[in-house]
Amino acid sequence: AFNTCRRTFDAVIETADKMAREKFATHNSAADKDEPKFVNGQVEMLPQVKEAFDAYAQAGFIAGRYDYELGGMQLPESVMAACNGFFTAANPGTAGYPFLTTAAANLIRVFGNEQQKTTFLPNMLSGRFSGTMALTEPHAGSSLADIRTSASPTDEGHYLIKGAKIYISGGEQSITDNIVHMVLAKIKGAPAGVKGISLFIVPKFLVDDEGNPTERNGVSLAGLIHKLGYRGTTSTALSFGDDAPCH
Repeated sequence: AFNTCRRTFDAVIETADKMAREKFATHNSAADKDEPKFVNGQVEMLPQVKEAFDAYAQAGFIAGRYDYELGGMQLPESVMAACNGFFTAANPGTAGYPFLTTAAANLIRVFGNEQQKTTFLPNMLSGRFSGTMALTEPHAGSSLADIRTSASPTDEGHYLIKGAKIYISGGEQSITDNIVHMVLAKIKGAPAGVKGISLFIVPKFLVDDEGNPTERNGVSLAGLIHKLGYRGTTSTALSFGDDAPCH
């Protein structure tokens, strides 16, 4: 059994090495020189970024550490770390998109209810949707106790989000059908400081019961933030609930 596992792990790591060289490293320099652009409210980026993201997802790496029932390979963290080391070394900018998606999906897997898991996990782990972490705010920086983004309950059982976030990696892009933002916000009357923070799933496009994107949600791109390096991953300023209700 040990030899069988070892052969499997070796094959997975060899696949990651080859993919990193052929799909990621080839546009590392170009991604920094031709960084994403904000054009007519949309992000324009190198087509090679989507090609690399899709290859990573189709090979099963986004779901690699997850159970078979979720489409994963049940790989040990040590093996996934070895694989992702190749992608990070080859092109940290492009690698950021699937890495963030894995992290956002894991939050839903651990803390989400069954409906949320059914709706979002298959789409995120397959690479159809990507994910982000929306924490930082313009006035507070990384002091999460001071965030002002609010969440107001509705009669339909969900919340309306209102506020602004900055430095959100992957907050807007042109490589997936939807973006699932994991947003920190405070509900009115919540305790002061970090104890009053809640986490919300806020998709770029609302989804139906089967997880298919429908109408645009009230999340808008306020701008792209220029960086000295690591430019392949968009760094965004996002507005929630300004132009339309944000669910």
